[in-house]
Amino acid sequence: MEREARAKGTAALVTIGEFARSSRLSAKALRRYDELGLLRPALVDPVNGYRYYDGTQVGTARLVAWLRRIGMPLAGIKEVVALDAGAAAAAIRTFWAQVEAETAARRDLATFLVDHLAAEEVEMSQVDMDRGTLGTLGIRYAAQSDPGAVRGTNQDAAFAGARLLAVADGFGERGAGASTAAIDALKPVAQGAVRGAVPAAELLNALEDAADLAARAVRDAVAGSGAPDESGTTLTAMVWTGSQLGLVHIGDSRAYLLRGGELFRITHDHSLVQSMIDDGSLTEDEAASHPQRALLLKALVGGPAQDGPARADVQLQEARPGDRYLLCSDGLSAVVDGTELAGALGAADGPDTAVRALVALAYAAGGPDNVACVVADVVAL
Repeated sequence: MEREARAKGTAALVTIGEFARSSRLSAKALRRYDELGLLRPALVDPVNGYRYYDGTQVGTARLVAWLRRIGMPLAGIKEVVALDAGAAAAAIRTFWAQVEAETAARRDLATFLVDHLAAEEVEMSQVDMDRGTLGTLGIRYAAQSDPGAVRGTNQDAAFAGARLLAVADGFGERGAGASTAAIDALKPVAQGAVRGAVPAAELLNALEDAADLAARAVRDAVAGSGAPDESGTTLTAMVWTGSQLGLVHIGDSRAYLLRGGELFRITHDHSLVQSMIDDGSLTEDEAASHPQRALLLKALVGGPAQDGPARADVQLQEARPGDRYLLCSDGLSAVVDGTELAGALGAADGPDTAVRALVALAYAAGGPDNVACVVADVVAL
């Protein structure tokens, strides 16, 4: 009788082998997903342990297979398959935007490494000659942080010094403390970047270490708040070595370079709308009014990340006399377009004048957010 009952209970089900063929998943993978609670069988025979699946589970199993194919971690897949179709689509879009942002950062680093290794083939005599032509370089700088015309508090921070230029845009309950902590964590690292003492490859490692220090400082700054994972900051900073600027960047604050009268953006926003611009599903104009334009894919946050801390982008920027750099929070870049930024930077007679003009532009556009900006000129000494 017991055997007959088991037979009746499995009549509408299929074996794990049959289900593996129809779902395009191996039996080994199905057993693993069962153990993880990701894809449970409809029935497990209590006597022999055989797994049986319902035909209605094929759609879920195929979704799991596709998500594994795009590289989504199992923990993420478990969350996605529990959602309705609309929410699952949104979650997949967010995941893929993160992948593309990380790929863009790796591409930039690969480009730097190719250029750096190719440059090592240049004879030292030629390098010495070029350095003699450039002469000694220095920077002149100014910084300003302003609450804007609407916000009652200021969570943005800006700093400019002989070795460090930085802006940070805090958010959440302890955003102000997070932005200040992130910048303060970089100051000792910047002081250690003595001119000529750190080779390019080692400077990249130092910048990554600095980003890790900033991440820990932010976690400490927001610890004890009601929702630490909802407080954090962006960070865009440049360390001056005497001939190069080392960039650390995470979030949607920005760095620009004005060179030869032309403005170049040298950072890539870690935001959902930027990823949609990158894949062609959104234009720059549409992004400006998108309801999720403030959604960040990466930032320095208080709570522990599921797969480890978000990695900041790091790169090196060769300095030339006459270069003018702008670092700013989105309180400026979101309301003032590139043409106006270039005009204000080009017309200013120095960094102090430039930062005042830029903050005035933000106010003229309504000043809806806190504003932080740093302007630095590379000069021959």
